[in-house]
Amino acid sequence: MSAPQPLDYMAIDVDNHYYEPLDALTRHLPKEFRSRGVQMLTDGKRTYAVFGGVINHFIPNPTFDPIIEPGCLDLLFRGEIPEGVDPASLMKVDRLADHPEYQNRDARVKILDRQNLETVFMLPTFACGVEEGLKHDIPATMASVHAFNLWLDEDWGFDRPDHRIIAAPIISLADPQQAVEEVEFVLGRGAKLVCVRPAPVPGEVRPRSLGDPVHDPVWARLAEAGVPVVFHLSDSGYMAIPALWGGSGVFKGFGKRDPLDMVIMDDRAIHDTIASMIVHQVFTRHPKLKVVSIENGSYFVYRLIKRLRKSANNAPYHYKEDPVEQLRNNVWIAPYYEDDVKLLADTIGVDKILFGSDWPHGEGLADPTSFTADIPQFPEFSYEDTRMVMRDNALTLLGVDVTAGAGR
Repeated sequence: MSAPQPLDYMAIDVDNHYYEPLDALTRHLPKEFRSRGVQMLTDGKRTYAVFGGVINHFIPNPTFDPIIEPGCLDLLFRGEIPEGVDPASLMKVDRLADHPEYQNRDARVKILDRQNLETVFMLPTFACGVEEGLKHDIPATMASVHAFNLWLDEDWGFDRPDHRIIAAPIISLADPQQAVEEVEFVLGRGAKLVCVRPAPVPGEVRPRSLGDPVHDPVWARLAEAGVPVVFHLSDSGYMAIPALWGGSGVFKGFGKRDPLDMVIMDDRAIHDTIASMIVHQVFTRHPKLKVVSIENGSYFVYRLIKRLRKSANNAPYHYKEDPVEQLRNNVWIAPYYEDDVKLLADTIGVDKILFGSDWPHGEGLADPTSFTADIPQFPEFSYEDTRMVMRDNALTLLGVDVTAGAGR
């Protein structure tokens, strides 16, 4: 890692987060679903999230008070903790009341000015665990997602005229017809991107692939609108895999975990998600569909390419197009800051790499644009290459013509 590179332009951060208030999923939830959807129950001083009558541990403290300081776990995620230092000692917390920017749009815009960020993609924190928690009740899932999207547009805005914050509504595919209706609803409200969980789609009988043709109306509408699909790290139900090896099977966003969990699970969900989209021919049927992987790292890309090549070699009759080229053409990647950005550029092209800081999460960057310290410098990366990663590629993803000098 070198020193951060100063920017003579404002960057676009594709991985920013809010911390949801306690009523984010209940403010607009119909009465008939209140006992089936998300409930917040307080027992003394502690508040619990209850999904469909069951306490959920995805976010152990859904009040987010106290809340972890942005970037305080940097050394942990870089694997650079000094010898003898307890990893738990890196954890630092603040009072939520001292940081209105975590839950208030106007306060957040002021922070963006200080961070030299023109635009951010605003993504969920707590809501990334809701679909898994409600997957056994599809009507409650769809009602809860719609209620969440109403809250999101109300508090943050899918895309307001200043274009500073682009909030991504959630689309659940669990009910295919209602998924189409939700897509139409959010597009009608001005959504510029949507968030889909990187996971098998829950079904009444059995799970479905994201590439099942029953979901084609959703992909077709998003492709037609030029609205990208964000696959962000979520509770994808993959804790069932380490559970086969004696693990608890419960996804916990914070706290100590069996190290075997991550060794076994790691980035399998995003690997399988992109594989399902390619192998089950989503991009063949919808060649204009744009997909972006955020907060899943980039090392899954190399394993996926190897397996796609082998699959195409073993079953050439299945593939109408080169699956590796579809990955390079239709998929954008926001790597972790500690990833090898040069290797990723050599593999998929620098034009498919996005900058994301994960701010204000503790495992992200305290200063978002310090991401440039992890981008190779000239001659490996030119000024233009770095600008593509830090800004222009995000504009291209959104359909803005950067070659014409257009801006947000």
